[in-house]
Amino acid sequence: MAGEVRQLDERKLAVLRAIVQDYVGTEEPVGSKALVERHNLGVSPATVRNDMAALEEEGYIHQPHTSAGRIPTDKGYRLFVDKLAEIKPMTAPERRAIRHFLDGAVDLDDVVARTVRLLAQLTRQVAVVQYPSLTRSTVRHIELVALAPAKVMLVLITNTGRVEQRMVDCPGPVGETVLADLRAAINARAAGRRLPEVPGLLEELPAAFEQADRPTVTTVLATLFETLAEQNEERIMLAGTANLTRFGHDFPLTIQPVLEALEEQVILLRLLGETTDAAMTVRIGREIAYEGLNSTSVVSVGYGSGDESVAKLGVIGPTRMDYPGTMGAVRAVARYVGQILAES
Repeated sequence: MAGEVRQLDERKLAVLRAIVQDYVGTEEPVGSKALVERHNLGVSPATVRNDMAALEEEGYIHQPHTSAGRIPTDKGYRLFVDKLAEIKPMTAPERRAIRHFLDGAVDLDDVVARTVRLLAQLTRQVAVVQYPSLTRSTVRHIELVALAPAKVMLVLITNTGRVEQRMVDCPGPVGETVLADLRAAINARAAGRRLPEVPGLLEELPAAFEQADRPTVTTVLATLFETLAEQNEERIMLAGTANLTRFGHDFPLTIQPVLEALEEQVILLRLLGETTDAAMTVRIGREIAYEGLNSTSVVSVGYGSGDESVAKLGVIGPTRMDYPGTMGAVRAVARYVGQILAES
C-alpha cells in the first residue's frame, strides 16, 4: 500500500512538473489535453485530469479564470524547486563566454559590474551582486608610500581585490627607515587576518618604536583603523531592471511596487540573505517578506575565494521563471567570480 501511495505521489509530481514547464514556456494556463499531447506521462487523459484535480485541491495549482487551464501556485513552484532532480548546467559555449567576459575585468569594481551585467543577460531578469563584505575579507597587504617629507599614502589591499587608499598627514618628516620598519611590522601582524581583527593586533605597535617616531606611527595607525571601520557598510550593484517590463502580465496589479522595492538597498541585501550561508537559496512569492515583491522569486547563492563565501549574488524575476536554468546560471557565474577572486 505504501508503494502505491509513493507511486501516486511521483505521478502527480510528474504532472506538476509538466504544468510548470509548459506554463513557464508558453505563459498560457495548461489543460489536461495539452499535457497528454506534449508529455510522455504514460497515463490516460482521465488519469491526468484526476491528478490535476488532486493537485488543485492540495493547493499546488489553480484555475486563473474560467478556461480549462491551470497554473502553478507559489506552493506548486516551491515543490517543483524542492524536487528538482538537477539544476540545468551551462553548455560549454556558455561557460566559455562567461569566462571570457569576466576574465577581462581590470579590478574589483569591474568584476562586480561585469558580473551583474552578465547575470542579467543570461537570465533576462534583474541581477543583484553584493560587493565582497570587508568584515569577512582578510588583509593581503598594506603599503605605505612617502609622497612628501610629512605626507604618506596608505594603501590597503584585501584578499577579495578591494583596494582602499588614504592620505596621511604626519606630525613631522618621516624617515625612509621608519617607514620601512612600520610597513614590515604592520604586515607581519596583519597579513592574512580578518579586517575586524586588525586594530587589536596593532594597538601595541607604537611601543615598539623610538619615542620620537611614535607620533608618526600613531597617526598612520589611526588612519588605518578609520579605513577599516568605515568599510563595514555593504554595497550592491543592480542591472537588468528593464527586463521586468517584459513580464508585465506576471505582476497582478502593477510593476511599480517591485521597482520601488528594488530601489531599497536594505531590502535587496535582505533578499540575497546572510553572507555566511553560501548555499543556493530560492524564495518564491509570499515567502518574501515584502508585499511589493509577492509576485516575484529570488534565486541567490554565495561566492568567494576558496571555500568561504564573502558575498552573495542572485536574480529577481517573476514567480513564472525557468528555475532550473536560472539556478544553473546563478551557480555558474558565482563559481567563476570565486575563481577570479582566488586568482587575483
